Amino acid sequence: MQERHQNRNIYFKELSITSRNYFIPYIQCWHAIAAGMNVLEIGCGDGGNLLPFSEMGCNTMGVDMAKSRIKDAKNFFNRHHAEGEFIASDIFKLKELEQNFDIIICHDVLEHITEKEQFLSNLSKYLKPQGIVFMSFPAWQMPFGGHQQICRNRILSHLPFIHLFPVSIYRSILKAFRADTDCIKELLSIKKTGVSIELFERLIKKTDLIILNRQLWFINPHYKIKFGLSPRQLNQRISGIPYLRNFASTSCFYILKEKD
Repeated sequence: MQERHQNRNIYFKELSITSRNYFIPYIQCWHAIAAGMNVLEIGCGDGGNLLPFSEMGCNTMGVDMAKSRIKDAKNFFNRHHAEGEFIASDIFKLKELEQNFDIIICHDVLEHITEKEQFLSNLSKYLKPQGIVFMSFPAWQMPFGGHQQICRNRILSHLPFIHLFPVSIYRSILKAFRADTDCIKELLSIKKTGVSIELFERLIKKTDLIILNRQLWFINPHYKIKFGLSPRQLNQRISGIPYLRNFASTSCFYILKEKD
């Protein structure tokens, strides 16, 4: 397990840097960001992605089902003298928020959700007219699409593609490297819910949303702050090859909006 997964303050700062340097410029290509706009992040975790939006004068709200993460988010925002509202809840139980947001952020959340079609179908309820959704996720087949980097064993956390083995073999590998029970449970859960580019785009066609833009990354922008690697978009030719592109897409950025 990397230090950032244990030291939440480091993780918060890293996410805020990536959000400021990469998420915001990408979103601004499709939707202006101005003071007073309402920005919602679903699955906000510690709130790092929202900090730059708050610093720009946006009204930020983060919702996450983990009470511990919401507590951290409130503490981190207070330390940075930033304003933001954080709620520990299932977003779709908060009816009073409907049609209230200019921008909705869903960063590295979809791959953890079982009912993906239902989740995506509900997003438009929270968008203002002309609002957009910024969606990002790692393609399931990419080297670390199984989130094995969360393992405490350093060797195991650096083994690529092991999540693509059948469940029985994958479980045996995790046990062989002495991954703890909770870690194994989480990784096997992610194996059931991982999402490919093709699956995501099929699901979007069943909703009231359309894709305005797709940007596939060979080197995830977040790797700049994590590993010092310069972000690189996936080659356009490979981006156009279904299924193969999943193996090389460490992050998939999308801009979504409601159908006219």
